[in-house]
Amino acid sequence: MGRDEMRAADSDRQAVADKLKKALDEGRLDLGEYDERLQKTYAAKTYGDLKGLLEDLPMQQQAVAAPQGPPPLPASVSSRTGQLVRMTMGGFGGIFVVCTVIWLLTGLGYFWPVWLLIPLVMSILGQFGEDRGHRDRRERRRRD
Repeated sequence: MGRDEMRAADSDRQAVADKLKKALDEGRLDLGEYDERLQKTYAAKTYGDLKGLLEDLPMQQQAVAAPQGPPPLPASVSSRTGQLVRMTMGGFGGIFVVCTVIWLLTGLGYFWPVWLLIPLVMSILGQFGEDRGHRDRRERRRRD
């Protein structure tokens, strides 16, 4: 049995997920591609399933051996916010729109789709808090 057919452990999947998150933070992956690869990572059963998820991303050893230039600029908050809004509106926002159409077709009583806005707004606000935490950590590292 080759390595590609061997079963992957949770720690192997987590290591790939961590590398994907780093690639997202560096701007190498957009939010949609990160989400797609992350789903494949957690669904992987073998090392072969995990193999192709990082192949087009630079490895940490290569990044260390590369000549030192200016540090890469972090992705701007506005582009990340735009990605977040597109992702949220594509999924959960679509459900809200469908429910609103159903509400319109059934008689305009109590506006029950408003309850769907609560998790939508919370996810957007949570992402802003996460972005701020990443920025704070990056600035602390720069100062050190």
